[in-house]
Amino acid sequence: MFETIEDVLVTLHTGQWFGFNGDKVYENLWVADGYDKPTEEELNTLLTNKQAEYDAKDWERNRLEQYPSLQDCIHALLDGGDTLTDLQAQRQAVKDTYPKG
Repeated sequence: MFETIEDVLVTLHTGQWFGFNGDKVYENLWVADGYDKPTEEELNTLLTNKQAEYDAKDWERNRLEQYPSLQDCIHALLDGGDTLTDLQAQRQAVKDTYPKG
């Protein structure tokens, strides 16, 4: 999830390129030599966009939580028959509950 400007800042560059002098608000943001300090508007726009991208993948996170485990899948593949059919039905039920965005 993207809740603060710090969440966005860590996605822009690798390594220690920024920090805060006090509270983690724009006014206290500093950037290391060789980096341009993004404007507060740019960071807020990035924050909004990153959160929207995250929210758009909600279906994917929900599916991963609900799908049968890898161990269950392996057993179903090896056992075949009704076990595999049941597993495919479970997976399809999850897909139907959480359709792609």
